[in-house]
Amino acid sequence: MSLRTDLALESAQQVSLQTQLEGVSQLRRSYESIKLEVTEITVESEKAARLLNKPAGRYITVESADGHFSSYSDFFDGRVKCIANEIKRLCEIPERVLVVGLGNRAITPDSLGPCAAEKIFATRHIKKLAKDLDTSDLSDVAVLTTGVMAQTGVESSASVRAVCNEISPQLVIVIDALACSELSHLGTTVQLCNTGISPGSGVENARKELSEKTLGIPCVAVGVPTVTDMATIAQAASLDPLPKEFQGMIVTPKTIDNLIRRTSAMIAASVNKALHPTLTFEEIQSLIM
Repeated sequence: MSLRTDLALESAQQVSLQTQLEGVSQLRRSYESIKLEVTEITVESEKAARLLNKPAGRYITVESADGHFSSYSDFFDGRVKCIANEIKRLCEIPERVLVVGLGNRAITPDSLGPCAAEKIFATRHIKKLAKDLDTSDLSDVAVLTTGVMAQTGVESSASVRAVCNEISPQLVIVIDALACSELSHLGTTVQLCNTGISPGSGVENARKELSEKTLGIPCVAVGVPTVTDMATIAQAASLDPLPKEFQGMIVTPKTIDNLIRRTSAMIAASVNKALHPTLTFEEIQSLIM
């Protein structure tokens, strides 16, 4: 059974069970002191991209080795630094950056993007208006929360393109909730990639993609799996075929409120650290309160 997923790691695992997978390379890094395992997958050929149903590019998966991100962790600061460094592995951080939070704030599993966006340190106005301050240590950062088309009547991609045309960023970082096909990845994984994102693709509600191809500038996507398909549960329970009344159902953890709260804070802090490396966590926190 082919299961829906936004994770390149899962797509590679599914395809490799059925065929010899060429044009894909993997590197693994272990950070035992902060209980993280990192897998970097590079999709190198168009044939591999078609097999995986993922664009050619680099995908970095950061997995917790000590349980769900919804739980308190003593490793928060170390994990933020690790994810910030992984973001910088994917791209050079330029002077002007637009950070975009995708998703629906009113639906908890889909609210990761907006919740993370409100914790990003926006500096574009400071750089433009605070002429008497030394802002050389700050990147020029703008933040956008797009909502979803059912709320706005506007494609997220159209909103992002319009803002890009206005402020001319050199990099777009997109934050969004993802879907996974393995229960072990639900709420325990962060995926970073330099291929952009198609909002809603993991739950068969794909909108127009945000990528370098559509925006004309590099686009990095950051996400956490917050939902899985009911078919995954059925497969794990050897319930085949899935009863008709359960087909198409999407499942989320009962700790989803904590998961969104903690992962949005972790991702926002990681992005802030990548964009403003000279500032401490405490300084950034004091500036966005």
